[in-house]
Amino acid sequence: MRGGPGDAERRQRWGRLFEELDSNKDGRVDVRELRQGLARLGGGDPDRDAQQEREQRLLLLFHSLDRNQDGHIDVSEIQQSFRALGISISLEQAEKILHSMDRDGTMTIDWQEWRDHFLLHSLENVEDVVYFWKHSTVLDIGECLTVPDEFSEQEKLTGMWWKQLVAGAVAGAVSRTGTAPLDRLKVFMQVHASKTNKLNILGGLKSMIQEGGMRSLWRGNGINVLKIAPESAIKFMAYEQIKRAIRGQQETLHVQERFVAGSLAGATAQTIIYPMEVLKTRLTLRRTGQYKGLLDCAWQILEREGPRAFYRGYLPNVLGIIPYAGIDLAVYETLKNRWLQQYSHDSADPGIPVLLACGTVSSTCGQIASYPLALVRTRMQAQASIEGAPQLSMLGLLRHILSQEGVWGLYRGIAPNFMKVIPAVSISYVVYENMKQALGVTSSFEGRPALHGSWFPPPSAKPAMVG
Repeated sequence: MRGGPGDAERRQRWGRLFEELDSNKDGRVDVRELRQGLARLGGGDPDRDAQQEREQRLLLLFHSLDRNQDGHIDVSEIQQSFRALGISISLEQAEKILHSMDRDGTMTIDWQEWRDHFLLHSLENVEDVVYFWKHSTVLDIGECLTVPDEFSEQEKLTGMWWKQLVAGAVAGAVSRTGTAPLDRLKVFMQVHASKTNKLNILGGLKSMIQEGGMRSLWRGNGINVLKIAPESAIKFMAYEQIKRAIRGQQETLHVQERFVAGSLAGATAQTIIYPMEVLKTRLTLRRTGQYKGLLDCAWQILEREGPRAFYRGYLPNVLGIIPYAGIDLAVYETLKNRWLQQYSHDSADPGIPVLLACGTVSSTCGQIASYPLALVRTRMQAQASIEGAPQLSMLGLLRHILSQEGVWGLYRGIAPNFMKVIPAVSISYVVYENMKQALGVTSSFEGRPALHGSWFPPPSAKPAMVG
């Protein structure tokens, strides 16, 4: 029974054990005290071989960071190691990282401090150390313009990478379905809004509902969800192959090289699945009864317009990857670093809310830069299906829009596009985290104890936006 004599005795035994382990009497048992306490108690390491192997990996990692081989890691060596991975951090941020492991106040890290800090961490290489600083692409807001996600070697070896891709795909599917009405409204306004009809958000929604009812707000969502899996898989495989070709004998890629590899991977994926993008636009804009389904839509396009119709708007779509990805990454890094410099005094971990906010803002900036190309792409995909619409090239359509509607004409539909960002990010993040738990996804940092002063966040602090 609860509260019985046995429970009281058990609590006393645990209390005595805790007091014995807490050698400095600060109310906490850290890694060093636990290791020393186990040795005193005769418990030792339950798996000595595994422990020795882990320490050997830590020693190799320590030596890889100790570039001048003086037995200590200093601030400049931390900065150099991050720079080798294509990540720029300030002197202040490097000092925070060092301070989190520096126990003796020398502003350097020796082997003993390094080993004690990471004794219970399963680090494999230096890329794991900077895992959360990379801007990855898990969260989904309905567009696919950015570079693919990156996975550590450990995640690839254990098969965790495909579980994360599955979790991301499910999160994207739920997120896109939840925000499908706003996505259809965006496409509807991109194609039909003009100076003359003055179509706005409420007018667009009313028009769609009157034509096809509430269910019509989800037109095109099926194929929008269907294309997530093939695009993610193609992008990931292409990214790995392109990275390998660019890297050659180098250990890691610089940020510019990762950007090039990611852009090429995105272009490869878009080239292969682009017909699905055209079908998505046509199905999104279809009138009631126009098509019987996906296959009927594809057949009608092929029969009436020929195979080339499936690649209308391809050029502005691929060109849109460059400004989006470049601005997205640049703004993300700038905001994150600025926040760390101004508000983070004790830790180099910005925290999940800050990283999510940085990702949301950076994605929004990327969209503003690439939106004119996205609008031209959508119009080119749809123009053959609209009676009386001019059949123009990319440059011809740009000139036509600017002459008829001005610069603002290139941003038709951007309001509903912005409106869907926050709900899409929120839905995607929540579903992604729950799917990771359901699939048993772990990473190199998962399952570790929360060490006081540690600068490493949990794997869930790995946000990202997809344009």
